[in-house]
Amino acid sequence: MNQGELSRKRFVISTDTGGTFTDLVIEEQASDVRMFKAPTVPSDPAAGVLAAIELAARSYECSSAQLLQETELFVHGTTHAINAIITRRTALTAMLTSAGHPDVLTLREGGRADPFDHNTPFPAPYVPRHLTFEIPGRIDWRGSEIAPFDEARVHEVIADLRAAGVEAVAVCLLWSVANPAHELRVGAMLKEMLPGVAVTLSHELNPTIREFRRATSACIDASLKPVMSRYLGGMEERLRGGGYTGPLMVVTSQGAMCSAEEVAQAPIRAINSGPAMAPVAGRYFTQGLSAGRDVIVADTGGTTYDVSLVRKGEVPFTREAWIGKPFSGFMSGFPSVDVKSVGAGGGSVAWVDEGGLLHVGPMSVGADPGPVCYGHQQHSATVTDAALVLGYIDAKYFLGGTIALDEARAREVIEARVARLLGCNVVEAALAIMDVATENMVQAIADISVDQGIDPAAAILIGGGGAAGLNSIYIAKRLGCRTLVVPALGAALSASGGLLSEVASEYRAACYLRSDAFSEAASTSVFERLRKQASAFSKSAPKPIKLQFYAEVRYPSQAWELEVPVSSQTLDGEAVARLADDFHAAHMRVYAVNDPGSPVEIVGLSIRASYETRTAPLPQARWLGQGAPLEWRDIGLIGVGRVRARVHRIEQLSVGVCCSGPAIVESPFTSIVVDDVSEFELREDGNLVIHVDGKTATTGNL
Repeated sequence: MNQGELSRKRFVISTDTGGTFTDLVIEEQASDVRMFKAPTVPSDPAAGVLAAIELAARSYECSSAQLLQETELFVHGTTHAINAIITRRTALTAMLTSAGHPDVLTLREGGRADPFDHNTPFPAPYVPRHLTFEIPGRIDWRGSEIAPFDEARVHEVIADLRAAGVEAVAVCLLWSVANPAHELRVGAMLKEMLPGVAVTLSHELNPTIREFRRATSACIDASLKPVMSRYLGGMEERLRGGGYTGPLMVVTSQGAMCSAEEVAQAPIRAINSGPAMAPVAGRYFTQGLSAGRDVIVADTGGTTYDVSLVRKGEVPFTREAWIGKPFSGFMSGFPSVDVKSVGAGGGSVAWVDEGGLLHVGPMSVGADPGPVCYGHQQHSATVTDAALVLGYIDAKYFLGGTIALDEARAREVIEARVARLLGCNVVEAALAIMDVATENMVQAIADISVDQGIDPAAAILIGGGGAAGLNSIYIAKRLGCRTLVVPALGAALSASGGLLSEVASEYRAACYLRSDAFSEAASTSVFERLRKQASAFSKSAPKPIKLQFYAEVRYPSQAWELEVPVSSQTLDGEAVARLADDFHAAHMRVYAVNDPGSPVEIVGLSIRASYETRTAPLPQARWLGQGAPLEWRDIGLIGVGRVRARVHRIEQLSVGVCCSGPAIVESPFTSIVVDDVSEFELREDGNLVIHVDGKTATTGNL
């Protein structure tokens, strides 16, 4: 972001490009906030963003050029990076590693999802063996050179790279985190001899002591640089051509945002660009409800179901982020917001296997062709088709009536693809589809919450995403959650997080310190080096920055470490004692065991520099709609069957009045199912709060 205060223009825009829809949330200064959805264009994601901008412009009765000219900040969340990895449309990438260690990507780390399954092979390494080259020279863990750097051999390797036509190079040499001299020299030679080829040095990108994670993150980052540079450059060019003159910010996997230029330089930061914003928004929208309770944030899109947490007001991070399924996909090795994603969303395909067992997902029809009920010519039944058949969605009011849904076609495809194979009727098949999808989502929540030591039954569940309302009540009941919250901006939860995010950058360094033989001078030296790196961020910030200090801590010889906040800006004896106590408490919370009498090891230090872009709370979002009269509709409920339900337009609900189910609560962007034993009310802050299985307070019916 440019120096100096941002000029005060009329709008701030945040977008999130999903697999099916592109969400846009726009804030008009201190007065209004609205959301819009446009179909994602997989072949040209920027086109979906521009279409959403056009919808917003119509709402404000101006041209898209006028809207962009009056926009002071544009925040963009994108799945372009992770999609490029999944579809293997990344740059042709080579890896340079220390002589004798060419198989670091092949040997990997971790195990198998099923330890008894020896038939499923491990995936091929991210960079193939024939594009992995060994570089003579060796640094030890102390940073001492024990084998000299061989410049002549590097010249030969670079000639081989040129002959292979590589577009990107990752350099990961042993113990470059202790002494980067060899890596820096290789980087300089690559820049000189292969101009235009993207290069990532592992010690600069991800200074961790774990060799595999450092290597895999460097390879992923290098492979994305050409792809993301073109994408972000094209996005910025089209925004500038449309009249936008402010900074283009991109949301990152670390739950913050930074400039598009910074993301292009380290695109691995944007792998979970969109989903990482959901817990930021969830934390904001539950400020008046949580009161110290944990929050489970579920974001249901058309393609995936993304689950994250807010624990005691903090968003947990992980270094165990996988692209694809754990163990069979690729580990990013890069710290990011802890998000669990499964292939379950509105566009997830329902199918019956040869044994007569119903599955939902992980395949999705996505935005192209989309569910059958959208009028697209394909032959797969989806969750959205099932919801339409069950009466959860009004065929004439989908996206506020902009898309007319074809219920007859949805019935036909469910009959042909599911009901006939299961030997049941269409409604029973639709209920089964919703039930299986629900179970997939419940398991995703159980995995991430229990792993963090959270009891789902004691947490608040946030239903985000356009498809969240279809089955969030069932998910809450399965988990035992008593409170389900659907925010007014919940249908664009990740995009709304972009309006609430701070600008941040992280600076990390590997080091080794023990609490029982602590060197204050060594820790001070590392922190001073990190502060120096953060000073460039501070100089470019338009306002004072906040510095947060962290340490990666473990017990001696332990395999894994936990990241623990450092309570002071220096590490002296007293601060290390507090850090050890905090680590013991964190270890008990995560693993249900600790050893307070043991010394601890510090294996890494980091600084997070950040500043807020907001100067005031987000204006209260309004549920938009046409204000149609109340009506009744037959719907199907899991475990109950067909019932008569009241249909409410959410903009007509009276604040603070509790209503009973069964009911459907509709807005232009979502349809929320309330079962026959639950109650709901609209709060002053715009949240729709559902009391799962009812509550003891006096209720009112509309």
